[in-house]
Amino acid sequence: MSFPLLTATAALPALGAVATAAVPATRRTAAKWLALVVSLATLALAVTVLVRFDPGGARYQLTESHAWISDFGVRYELGVDGIAVALLALTAVLMPFIILAGWHDADPLETGNRRWRPTQGFFALILAVEAMVIISFEATDVFLFYIFFEAMLIPMYFLIGGFGDRAHEHGEETAATQRSYAAVKFLLYNLVGGLIMLAAVIGLYVVAGNFSLQQIAEARASGSLHMATGTERWLFLGFFFAFAVKAPLWPLHTWLPNAMQESTAPVAVLITAVVDKVGTFAMLRFCLQLFPQASKWATPVILVLALISVLYGALLAVGQRDIKRLVAYASISHFGFIILGIFAMTSQGQSGATLYMVNHGISTAALMLVAGFLISRRGSRLIADYGGVQKVAPVLAGTFLIGGLATLSLPGLAPFVSEFLVLVGTFARYPVIGIIATLGIVLAALYTLVLYQRTMTGPVKPSVAAMPDLRVRELVVVAPLIALLIVLGVYPKPVTDIVNPAVKQTMSDVQKKDPKPAVEAAK
Repeated sequence: MSFPLLTATAALPALGAVATAAVPATRRTAAKWLALVVSLATLALAVTVLVRFDPGGARYQLTESHAWISDFGVRYELGVDGIAVALLALTAVLMPFIILAGWHDADPLETGNRRWRPTQGFFALILAVEAMVIISFEATDVFLFYIFFEAMLIPMYFLIGGFGDRAHEHGEETAATQRSYAAVKFLLYNLVGGLIMLAAVIGLYVVAGNFSLQQIAEARASGSLHMATGTERWLFLGFFFAFAVKAPLWPLHTWLPNAMQESTAPVAVLITAVVDKVGTFAMLRFCLQLFPQASKWATPVILVLALISVLYGALLAVGQRDIKRLVAYASISHFGFIILGIFAMTSQGQSGATLYMVNHGISTAALMLVAGFLISRRGSRLIADYGGVQKVAPVLAGTFLIGGLATLSLPGLAPFVSEFLVLVGTFARYPVIGIIATLGIVLAALYTLVLYQRTMTGPVKPSVAAMPDLRVRELVVVAPLIALLIVLGVYPKPVTDIVNPAVKQTMSDVQKKDPKPAVEAAK
């Protein structure tokens, strides 16, 4: 029996979470190092998965299948395609940087007569989220996926509500209230989406008789499983609604700005660069594969919602006064691009969307973590409280600029390639939507450059005059992310080679071919 590599990749951070939580309260530093070592070991396993994956091989590889709840047809089934491998690698790469960036974010504080921020719990929760996200990318049993899709909400709820940002202009009592509000809003939105999805999961079982993604997809392709048009559409809507909340897609997005604003910077990265990717990934894996006809039926409405997300998120980012809220609304705009690429139903669009998931994770991590280092120095999230930082902390300002330029998809940095592919793929089938979506690029340049100008240039404000530059630990966090942005911006081929075969299979699922370009015959 071969080594269960996929199980090990998810189980290691889960066991690490338990071990970290069990570290004695007096050994906070040991808990931090244990969490970091576990995240690095998980990265090593993820690299092994990446190396062993053959892009030209079977659709799902490194598969595992075991009986679990036999009476209800539930199996423990894992397998990865190229899209899942890319996102699994992204998750494993980001986690050590998230842990390093949050090294002191959960150190105990004195608030009156009580101590709070248990360090062990903070890092244990981060590892628990990593384990649940990884197994969500690996699960090929619909019910197994659903369990971890929902279970990851619990540790995220405690990370948002219990370990919020220390930089708050209204005092600790107000800050605690706002953290609780953000955490409850996050949980309720996603729970409602999950409950609707649960009804659809049950409905799928009634129709198909099992929860196996591969078996259902093969039965649908062969014609042995037929879904009535109305049934398929209702099931699709149940799945899509939950994924659109997680993604998030307008108008189901309103939980994200609150959650990111009240979280520490590493937790904000965990939300938007890791957890939210499960939503867009699931659209590709489950919506298109299980409900191909319903996906095509819903495409016009979804494209309009995605276009609204692109423009709405960018417009609101322009007007933000809070750095974290600006990044949150920028992320809503970027997720609009990702969903646009998925439902453009072209190979360029879906390849670009998958690449965008990876590149957005890296660029948002770089920008948000540097912003977190900036906020921790000044103690304020408000843009107006900064000015002239580049004169006193040039390395911090330089890395902040590169992260911002990646956010606006500057050519030569990783997000440019993915955004270009999404727009080309969208324009090929829906030219009007593709043209309007390009306005998102213009608005991204506006909010990014205005943010940099107001915080980093101009006269040095007294409150930042003594601001130290990036320290060694912070450079270790930021430098590899900047390097990845440059390398993938210049040479994205390693990622596209992995995801393109999976994209072709997804296009085959929905029975779509790329439109032929209308080229006037040469005279």
